[in-house]
Parts: sequence; structure tokens; C-alpha cells
Amino acid sequence: MKNPILMVVLAACVATPVLAQPSSQTAVANFIGKDGKETGRAVLTSAKNGVFIEVEVTDLPPGKWVAFHIHETGECDAAHGHESAGKHFDPGKTEHGFLAANGPHAGDMPNQYVGDDGVLRAQVFNSMVVLDNAENDIRGRALMIHAKSDDNRSQPSGDAGERLACAVIE
Repeated sequence: MKNPILMVVLAACVATPVLAQPSSQTAVANFIGKDGKETGRAVLTSAKNGVFIEVEVTDLPPGKWVAFHIHETGECDAAHGHESAGKHFDPGKTEHGFLAANGPHAGDMPNQYVGDDGVLRAQVFNSMVVLDNAENDIRGRALMIHAKSDDNRSQPSGDAGERLACAVIE
């Protein structure tokens, strides 16, 4: 004889979508340099109002400010200068730059300083993005370090120059 209460509970479990499966709160991104070799890593953590990014990348131009962006495509092809990562991530269709009248892109972030040892070490918070399940999610996209600093005005990418290191956010 079947237990009618157990059958109701089982039916409710099968019919109810799984809501208690939160998305991962962290992601990693391994940087690839222009030569195709791994040059560093970023750890991204979901926060209440954005994503906290801790990054360390080697083999960069020493003693220089460089642009740091999120690009739209999670592909880092060093053989073609990381152009495979596409444009800056911009789900809101805005202008580039913190100083632009209709900016910034969600993927725009402040310039970062590379130490005299050629290593960029930074902690950056981006309040315009999330890791998962939204129009502005960045998992599967790319982090990019450029050769020059971003002027925060020039369209479409701040005159940031060559793409030196790229990392897919996984």
C-alpha cells in the first residue's frame, strides 16, 4: 500500500523548480600574454552591488599606467593580438569612459599602475556588473590589460592601445 502523504511530498518536489541552487559566487581568469604564455590570474568575487576583482599579472611595461577593461567575448587568441575578445562589454549601449557624457560602459574600469618590477597588482570593484544570471553578467567574457592608459573619453575604447594580456572569466 502506498503512503498518500509521501506521494504528495514527492510530487511537490518533482513539480517545484530547484530554487536553492545559488550560482557560484567566485570566478577565476588566467591571463595570457601576447606570446600566448600564462602571465597571471584574477579572482572575481560577487558582492552585494557588483564584483570585486583581485588581479596580479606579470611581464607588463614597468612603471606605467595601463587600461583595464572587461571585453564582450570570452576568447583570448594571442596569435591575433587578443582581438578575438571583441569590444568593451557594454550591455547598456553607452559611450566609453567615466568622463563621457553618456558613459561609461559596464566594462570600463579605472587605469591600473604596473610596478617597476613589471607586475600589476590590484584590487578593483566594478558596481556595473555581476557574475551570473543577468544582462550585465561577465562570466564567460574577458578581462583585458592594454599597453596605454585609458583617457576615459575617446570613443570607442579610450585610446588604450595594444592588448597585452587577456583572461577568460570562468
